Amino acid sequence: MTVQQTTESPADARAPRTTEETGLPFLFLVELLSKVLFQRGQVRLPELANHLKLSISVITPLVTHLRNEKLCEVTRSGGSGTDADLTYHLTEAGMQRAIACLNRNSYAGPAPVTLAAYVAQMEAQSVRHLHVTREDVQATFHDVIANPYVLDQMGAAMNSGRAIFIYGLAGSGKTFLAERLCGLLHGAISVPYAIMIDGEVVPFYDQVQHRPIEGGVPAEDSGELLRPLDPRWVRGLQRPTALTGGELTLEMLDLRFDPNTRLYQAPPHLKANNGIFIIDDLGRQRCSPLELMNRWIVPMDRGVDYLSLHTGLVFQVPFDVVVVFSSNFLPERLSDGAFLRRLGYKIEVPPQTPAEYELLFRQACAQYGIAFDAAAYDYLLSGLHAKDETPLLACYPRDLIRQVRDLARYESTPPTLNQRSLDWAWQNYFAGAGARRVAAEQQKKERERRDAQINPHNQGRQG
Repeated sequence: MTVQQTTESPADARAPRTTEETGLPFLFLVELLSKVLFQRGQVRLPELANHLKLSISVITPLVTHLRNEKLCEVTRSGGSGTDADLTYHLTEAGMQRAIACLNRNSYAGPAPVTLAAYVAQMEAQSVRHLHVTREDVQATFHDVIANPYVLDQMGAAMNSGRAIFIYGLAGSGKTFLAERLCGLLHGAISVPYAIMIDGEVVPFYDQVQHRPIEGGVPAEDSGELLRPLDPRWVRGLQRPTALTGGELTLEMLDLRFDPNTRLYQAPPHLKANNGIFIIDDLGRQRCSPLELMNRWIVPMDRGVDYLSLHTGLVFQVPFDVVVVFSSNFLPERLSDGAFLRRLGYKIEVPPQTPAEYELLFRQACAQYGIAFDAAAYDYLLSGLHAKDETPLLACYPRDLIRQVRDLARYESTPPTLNQRSLDWAWQNYFAGAGARRVAAEQQKKERERRDAQINPHNQGRQG
């Protein structure tokens, strides 16, 4: 896979030497410094620089301003006789000023970057610059037993930069395949600790979402050893993969401000920029599929989203993410034609072929230390699957083998694959009914429930 990326980007810039070079207002930096001093008490200048991710040359005029305003004092603690002994702390007036600042926005972490710098960085490392080949897919899915045609569809879809809709029966492996797509996202990215938007600070870097790439952060070049790269950026990160399911609500897709903590929380798809955002089990969210998809029509079409601060200001952010919808429902059951046209690829994950299913079964046996038995496997296909008209879904081998293992543990005997143990597993797993009939009935009830939620007015008129 190749990644086309411009050489000049905000994360490549050297550390600011002056407050002007930070791109942030002087008084904003003064308030940020005040909040840090209030929370940490007596702090030395190098500690402030490390905490704020700003150079001492930037922080010095901020401290001078606080001292001139009688908001900060200096105390010498130590015997070196150098500035290393100096510690800074707020005066009573400075504490009152810091409290007022914290009541507006309690963020007191690393200095943010500007919204313009964030937008430029997202564009420089856009997921749309990726180039995925069949060789990349084969390398990423080398240990996965799946339909080759489906894998080809997914690989080609990643080159489109458009949304992907993956559908199929429950247990067909849709979510597993969708999560594996992150292996196609090569190349390290950089993200800021925080973003400043109209005087407000939105924390961005998330240690759970933004993980270091294997091998660690690449070393900085040696061109200007005395002036390192801007430390407000976290570099050498994997492209993010965000997964959300039935817990997703429309409110989660907006910028949220907690009135108690006085902190913003960035929505998951914003943190997933330059990566993948997977919506699993589409159709089972607390909001209707139509509402969810309507919320994303403009972002998916134009590559931008619109968020708002609690002050009412609406601003534009990049929507540079491959959205993957995974659902048990057919695409046309979940949305209208206007939205379906914006889905670049609609990929069905079918049941396994007999050859694929046997490989999965052998794989599950090896994983749980159970010897594969050809006669027992033939009984599974002809005596159970065929009899109950149960499709060969990817999840069944592992789940059935687990039942066989559990029975052996209970009986304190070595786990054995035979007709008795398979009948036991089948009875427990499917409750004595054919999986297809059960699934069909469940899907019918689910469709009726979803249709009732989507069309309550129609039902009212019919009643």
